[in-house]
Amino acid sequence: MGKTVRTRFAPSPTGRMHVGNLRTALYAYLIAKHEGGQFLLRIEDTDQEREMEGAVDIIYRTLASTGLIHDEGPDKDGGVGPYVQSERQAQGIYLEYAKKLIDKGEAYYCFCDEERLATLHTTVNGKEIFHYDKHCLHLSKEEVEAKLAAGVPYVIRQNNPVEGTTTFHDEIYGDITVPNAELDDMILIKSDGFPTYNFANVVDDHLMGITHVVRGNEYLSSSPKYNRLYDAFGWEVPVYVHCPLITNEEHKKLSKRSGHASYEDLIDQGFLTESVINFVALLGWSPEDNNEFFTLDELVKEFDYHHMSKTPAVFDMTKLRWMNGEYLKKMDFDKFYEMALPHMKEVVSRDVNFEKLASMIKTRIEIWADIKDQIDFIEQVPDYDINMYVHKKNKTNLENSLEVLKEVQPLLEKQEDYSNDALFELLGQYAKDKEKKVGFVMWPIRVALSGKQMTPGGATELMEVLGKEESLARIQTAIDRLSQEA
Repeated sequence: MGKTVRTRFAPSPTGRMHVGNLRTALYAYLIAKHEGGQFLLRIEDTDQEREMEGAVDIIYRTLASTGLIHDEGPDKDGGVGPYVQSERQAQGIYLEYAKKLIDKGEAYYCFCDEERLATLHTTVNGKEIFHYDKHCLHLSKEEVEAKLAAGVPYVIRQNNPVEGTTTFHDEIYGDITVPNAELDDMILIKSDGFPTYNFANVVDDHLMGITHVVRGNEYLSSSPKYNRLYDAFGWEVPVYVHCPLITNEEHKKLSKRSGHASYEDLIDQGFLTESVINFVALLGWSPEDNNEFFTLDELVKEFDYHHMSKTPAVFDMTKLRWMNGEYLKKMDFDKFYEMALPHMKEVVSRDVNFEKLASMIKTRIEIWADIKDQIDFIEQVPDYDINMYVHKKNKTNLENSLEVLKEVQPLLEKQEDYSNDALFELLGQYAKDKEKKVGFVMWPIRVALSGKQMTPGGATELMEVLGKEESLARIQTAIDRLSQEA
């Protein structure tokens, strides 16, 4: 039997969860669960300056709400903790392993100050780059010990070769070879004693038994350095799965201002968790068939990372809105009504038939935020152009619209049953008696009730929602207004 697959999601607590991070978490979860393995959560808080208060809670909340339940983590000890890097740093884990590399000649102390390091910056093709010149590698053991004893600030750097090449394998991008001359001697331990992201990742992934490392392709360029660390320690290199870049519709990096940079941004805008997860799963992965709709359990069954793409994935907001709308259409009505009611009540304060209103908008919205534009007239008829009563197809104009409203008014006053079916039967009979099409009668009533050309329901449905008193009041207002124009 093969080794148990173990993946990890290792976010930094710096704010809301970016869509790219959510996809990394999702893919890591799916890879583990598809193979019956384990999914770990590790908090990478070594960059203390960027850490935001409450960000760890956001990580837990997001994973819980999306169903990406971790098997091990800070709150679920699986025997390889701590699962928070600052706690691991406090135990001296990273410094211990950095010193092992120094003993092997694979790392060294660097005492260069900022002034000297500034002289090592050069400009290539208009871009400033830095490449350390191994100055401190050549210090004698006695010189190093003297500086350490004197308390001279230091970092620990990786000792990479300057000749030859390093090759590593990624499951998506294949074998990649880079000249060793391009491998800078990256810092492993910073001057504050904390490890860098790059070093802590390698040490933690090995000690936690991670078999598959899932991350964004921006880390491809660092992978040769990671491999050299694994080789220096004599550790097995994990399987690398680098995910393609996610861009916006203009093929640029997702930004917070665009409104689709984080999971919570999307939820705040009225997207469903299920549709977001479904959509994010397809940002860089395609199933064997053309199916686009998956539950999380179905994704676990179907997901094969070998079908991931190398090319950037476009975050198409139009497609996400469409997908979300499809989820709303398929949703059980009782659940839809429960979830839609708070949004409807944000717009409508009057006592109306909210259940009927929910049934009218269910197939007409794509996200909860669409509800406002659909039903804002329920609260109050907007100021509208009176020429809206003129409708060529229905053959209505100002004059015959006024006539219809005046004639149906007493019929509606006598009507007790204000259900859609009963009202439609009443007005349908009126149209038949007048030898007119139903649209000829319904159009002026609909305009009078809504002040809009487009509504989520017809005239009789609107009356059922508004109720008898409000419907008659709006029709009277329309009669008064049309009478003034006559």
